[in-house]
Amino acid sequence: MKGKVGLVIGLAAGYVLGSRAGRERYEQIKTQALKVWNLDPVQEQVSKAKDFAKSSAMALPSTVWDSAVKLSKAAGSKGTPGQRLDAAIKVGKDSADDVEAAADTSARAVKDAVDEVFDESSDAGRGGA
Repeated sequence: MKGKVGLVIGLAAGYVLGSRAGRERYEQIKTQALKVWNLDPVQEQVSKAKDFAKSSAMALPSTVWDSAVKLSKAAGSKGTPGQRLDAAIKVGKDSADDVEAAADTSARAVKDAVDEVFDESSDAGRGGA
């Protein structure tokens, strides 16, 4: 019984002391993280990431959507079922080419962005160019 009471008291004391130190330590970590987040080099990279997201990397989803719309219009066009099928196949082939081109463009944009980040980080490690 004494062991259980001692264990409970020890756990309670550890919890109280730990939660006090834990909150202080949490605030320290939070403060340091905000300082780092607000540094100019970090914000420059955040800005680049935002610009990249708005650039050609976003071409692929819009191309896929446009292709799907074209395909559904072709499949729903007037004519016999065979004519609609032929139109959908033709549009599908054309759309596949468009999607492939957009995917290649997006892949190049991602590669260029990653290369640029690595180039900048290696230049910063050497003290600048």
